[in-house]
Amino acid sequence: MTDCPVHHETPSPECIEATGPFPFVTHRVYRQRNGLVQRWHSRHHRKQLRPPEEPSTVSQSMVDRWGLWLPNSLNWWIGLVFAVGALLFSTASIMVLGHFAEDGANLVYFLGSIPFTVAAYLQLFQAANTDALPDEPDRSHSRRKLVGWRPHDVGWLSCALQFVGTILFNFNTFDAMLPSLNWFQTDLLVWVPNFVGSILFLASGYLAYAEVVHQYVGWKPRNLSWWIVFINLLGCIGFMVSAVLAFGLPGPPHPLVATLSVVFTLQGAICFFLGALLMWPEAAQSAN
Repeated sequence: MTDCPVHHETPSPECIEATGPFPFVTHRVYRQRNGLVQRWHSRHHRKQLRPPEEPSTVSQSMVDRWGLWLPNSLNWWIGLVFAVGALLFSTASIMVLGHFAEDGANLVYFLGSIPFTVAAYLQLFQAANTDALPDEPDRSHSRRKLVGWRPHDVGWLSCALQFVGTILFNFNTFDAMLPSLNWFQTDLLVWVPNFVGSILFLASGYLAYAEVVHQYVGWKPRNLSWWIVFINLLGCIGFMVSAVLAFGLPGPPHPLVATLSVVFTLQGAICFFLGALLMWPEAAQSAN
């Protein structure tokens, strides 16, 4: 348990509990002046969602409940753009595994990396401009930050690592289209950014997971946000395994290793696609 921060200029509400995976705080409990208790969750606060223990009291249509059309929600757009990128990555992987239009697969990978970067930036922008805590002064009128700097905030750190990772994937997938690369150039220009980007994705995915479970490891299958970060973490693991297997040596790659690398890329992309789609019903839980 972590001590609650003290804000003397705003004595109410009072923070009576603060917990999370050290050194981060991802869950707080506040006592209102009227005695009511309010729970605060890092991810839900950043995305302006209702706390998981606070069900909706409004009857919703099927479209609203599943978040199929919420164009006014940034969370909905983030899920949509991530889904487009993941779908393109899946398509490119299937093209390689099916041995059809293989020459165009690298282009599809590159095109897929662009929506990943756009969605990752939207998440980072959202994290950089999160609302003040319940016991902090209102900062809704402060100037918007393009990136921000909040390394003490596990949500911001996760988004920042993922954004940098997507940029490395942009370089990795673009360089893969360059003709006549030898094995050393391929490792330097294609594999290195892929490997480093995958490490950043894995770190980002784990931080997002720890943010939701409020500890290093947790199991919350009744929590929709838990499913999103858990599935995305599996996708990050798939990308990491794929990057390790993609390391090149002089001579032609082993067919089985090359195939497994693409298979794990496909697995990672499918996981990100499912996680992105689940962000739609999560977006429907807006607190506004």
